[in-house]
Amino acid sequence: MIMVTSDQIPGKKIVKTIGLVKGNTIRARNIGRDIMAVFKNMVGGEIADYTKMLAESREQALDRMIEEAEAAGANAIVALRFATTSIMQGAAELLVYGTAVVCEDMPE
Repeated sequence: MIMVTSDQIPGKKIVKTIGLVKGNTIRARNIGRDIMAVFKNMVGGEIADYTKMLAESREQALDRMIEEAEAAGANAIVALRFATTSIMQGAAELLVYGTAVVCEDMPE
C-alpha cells in the first residue's frame, strides 16, 4: 500500500478515487507510567514509555486504515493526516485518515 501526505504520487496516475478511509485507536495512560513520568518531568528528558505507546497507537491506526482501504479495492492512500483528541482525563484518541485511490504507473 502506497501512502503519502501529498495529493499526488510521483510517477503514478490516480485512475479512481474511492473515498475517505480512516483508522483509530483510543489509549489510556497507565498509573505505573504516570508515576515514572512525574519523576522524569522533575529531571527532564524523553518519557520513553509514552513515546513507545504513541508509536504503537500510530501503527495500529495505520493498520486499521490500510485494512479499510484494501477492502474497498484501493492500492494507495493520498492526503494522509493524523489527528488526536482527548476523550477523557488520561485517555486520547489517535485518528489517521486519507483518501483511498487506485493508481497506476504513468507511461514513460
